[in-house]
Amino acid sequence: MGNKYLLLSLCLWALTCSLLPSFSYGLMRIGLKKRTLDLEAIKAARMVREKLRLSRPMMGANDHSVNKPGIEDDIVPLKNYLDAQYYGEIGIGTPPQTFNVIFDTGSSNLWIPSSKCYFSLACYTHHWYKSSKSKTYVKNGTSCKIVYGSGSISGFFSRDSVTVGDVVVKNQDFIEATREGSLSFVLAKFDGILGLGFQEISVENALPVWDNMVLQNLVNEPVFSFWLNGDPNAKSGGELVFGGVDPKHFVGNHTYVPVTTKGYWQVSKSNTLIYQCSLGVCEGGCAAIVDSGTSLLAGPTTVVTEINHAIGAEGVLSVECKEVISQYGELIWDLLVSGVRADDVCSQVGLCTMRDQSKSAGIEMVTEKEQKDLSAKDTALCTSCQMLVIWIQNQLRQESTKDRVFNYVNQLCESLPSPNGESVVDCQSIHILPNITFTIGDKHFTLSPDQYILKTGEGIAEVCLSGFIAFDIPPPRGPLWILGDIFMRVYHTVFDSGNLRLGFAKAA
Repeated sequence: MGNKYLLLSLCLWALTCSLLPSFSYGLMRIGLKKRTLDLEAIKAARMVREKLRLSRPMMGANDHSVNKPGIEDDIVPLKNYLDAQYYGEIGIGTPPQTFNVIFDTGSSNLWIPSSKCYFSLACYTHHWYKSSKSKTYVKNGTSCKIVYGSGSISGFFSRDSVTVGDVVVKNQDFIEATREGSLSFVLAKFDGILGLGFQEISVENALPVWDNMVLQNLVNEPVFSFWLNGDPNAKSGGELVFGGVDPKHFVGNHTYVPVTTKGYWQVSKSNTLIYQCSLGVCEGGCAAIVDSGTSLLAGPTTVVTEINHAIGAEGVLSVECKEVISQYGELIWDLLVSGVRADDVCSQVGLCTMRDQSKSAGIEMVTEKEQKDLSAKDTALCTSCQMLVIWIQNQLRQESTKDRVFNYVNQLCESLPSPNGESVVDCQSIHILPNITFTIGDKHFTLSPDQYILKTGEGIAEVCLSGFIAFDIPPPRGPLWILGDIFMRVYHTVFDSGNLRLGFAKAA
């Protein structure tokens, strides 16, 4: 997992697993129950996920015939923790010691708390792995440290059998966490993480559980698929199918797109549309990571701000943004109208250096501020200028008048999202909000307001939250979108490691 990237948690439901299994197509399915939680629990859970994934490492078709799941396909039922955190049960050791883990396509290691975790409170609130109680345990002992946005997890590697569904993966390397550096882990409903990403981003190059399942011929084909239940009133949180797909989980055919960078499940995304109009940033192409461990839809601040403005989400007022408009707006307008390249405008205005023009100053300010010559204030102005140029350029394409353009961008400044918080939407206006469309592989994938707005509470206590959050990655790896559970609830997703591709179809 290494340096982990953004993960924010907005959870709506907590579920516990039923003890009575049912069978269909020869597959074991376990019923799930859930209970509602309040807004305070949502905020608490968000803190956990922020700490867990704030700085992940960044790496730089025709429909596949559907096989009916058979006896060798394995279904792992998923618990939906507050509508954003899907997790299920695995076993480690012989006999199996059970753990609740997040099945995370955005990382590649398996880790769980160790019985040797003595000094972290979080370990005392979760299940421990006890190697002395397993007949198949093999000592490894290689130490490792997983660095997060604030705090870290450290531990050592061990090897044992891992039970997933009704199959046993033998000789699996995993991490026993002996120190969990943030108190926020105390709040987590999961014990650990089972990464379903590629070996390229695995700590110590450990072979992921999924790769071992394929190598040990435990699945029909090198394909797994996620169905996340979008019905807030349903008992089932969803299912993860190893070795194939369940035709009951989707309608129509899958659209397949190639994985562009092996490491994450990353594809090329060409555009984002609202009211059928392009928001500009990805016209030249963006990367998109499909991540079952991320709750929301994370994208470039410029685009997310326009989306949140269009849906009436109230974010953080950016003083720097309005300062750039008042002091440099006229000059930026004149430069764009006169034909100056958008990439050169902010450097000509004097708010960005040439180096900044090729990077996201916001990210640099966080990760390399000791190496920057610009002050934090200058960096923020550069970022605001870059956003302002894109907004004005989009409006110029629509032949808007100057007054209308500046009125619009001032409103966008007021809609700038908080980097670490939520944007709230008027629950009474959801029915009139626009659809948001992502273009992937020349196909449109549309989300309706009911799908990208998260609700919690009832009656006067009901709160509606935008599913879009800001996340900036500089070129050449960015701009980048992370398509999390909100997207995967709407579109059944097939992860085909044999053909290095992802498939999307409308979820049933």
